[in-house]
Amino acid sequence: MFEPRTLSDDLEVVRGAHAPGAVVLDCARDFETIEPAVAEQLGLLVDRFDPFSAPDEWLPADVPEILTRYASDEFTVGLPGDGGVAWTRQTEPPTVFVKPRLEGSPGSFVDFLVAEALVETDVAPTESFFTFFGERYPELAAATPLAPAGTFQLGAALYDAYVGRLTRPVFRAWGDPEHDPHLPALHDAWVDAGERLQPRLDGLPGEVARGETDFAAAAELSCAAVKHGQSLPDPFAALDTAAYERNGAAFAVRWAEKTFDALATGE
Repeated sequence: MFEPRTLSDDLEVVRGAHAPGAVVLDCARDFETIEPAVAEQLGLLVDRFDPFSAPDEWLPADVPEILTRYASDEFTVGLPGDGGVAWTRQTEPPTVFVKPRLEGSPGSFVDFLVAEALVETDVAPTESFFTFFGERYPELAAATPLAPAGTFQLGAALYDAYVGRLTRPVFRAWGDPEHDPHLPALHDAWVDAGERLQPRLDGLPGEVARGETDFAAAAELSCAAVKHGQSLPDPFAALDTAAYERNGAAFAVRWAEKTFDALATGE
């Protein structure tokens, strides 16, 4: 199920700078919840487990099943929408999982995703949007008119924007020849991914107005661009601010309240 991944020299530098000792694994199949027998295999590669669980109060009355499992004492790593690389601090040392869905992707892109995960194990306050919102997740659900799946998607997007502000200075510095470490190949992959997003962002307000893209999907796209320093359309530009970075989940819930009130009144 798991095989240690051979890292490039650049990724070894990133691991040394941000996640010394982190285990990076190739996975034989995609997963979120790790079954006990599979966890035993993982146990041979890490020192210990500390599985996450959450109090019932963190869950609104109606949530997607995966979130219920994530909040339980089942060993769950990553959530739908997290992409082909997931990471966890539920193990000691932290573990990064590279999933087979990335097969066929350009090597430079996969390297950037692994580098991003290593940096996030260092700077992200938690490993998922659910733990970021915690007891405020029901407040987020109450602030939106979205179905439970849409609230899930929006919550994940909001957290992506928050973490993006923390990781962006790291990625940007990799392109500075005077910065240590100077990692131009990883920096170029970061720039390229951002440039590919910008045309979608430019057309996003029109797509939403025409009903071609729903609000949660628009949030997902916009918030993914924060880590690349791209210009965000309203109302998402307010998430790329120092105020959000300072106030975290409370700011995100208030942003959702104000945003959906404005949409309801046509302001």
